[in-house]
Amino acid sequence: MKAEELAAIREQLLRLRSELQALGDSLQQSGETVELDQARVGRLSRMDAMQAQQMALEAARRREAQLVAIDGALRRLETGDYGDCFVCGEAIDIRRLAVDPTLTRCIRCLDK
Repeated sequence: MKAEELAAIREQLLRLRSELQALGDSLQQSGETVELDQARVGRLSRMDAMQAQQMALEAARRREAQLVAIDGALRRLETGDYGDCFVCGEAIDIRRLAVDPTLTRCIRCLDK
């Protein structure tokens, strides 16, 4: 892989990590405990709030998993292992990495 391709991917990963961290900070309040006081909130409103809370928690879990994948890709960039399939060791197509720079498997190993 060329040095300029690696630099572009590194920038893409850093930008994505920054966006995810900013999103996590802004949405942190959505996962707070739902108030169960019927005098203040009706039953359907509580159900909506509980559903929104669970959706926010799942989004936070996915965001954390994506941050872990980004950090792993950045480590592989530093060590020179970036772009190699974890299973077979072959190079992952640069076009696939341009779409998702956190990929760890080539198309053949992904299909297995």
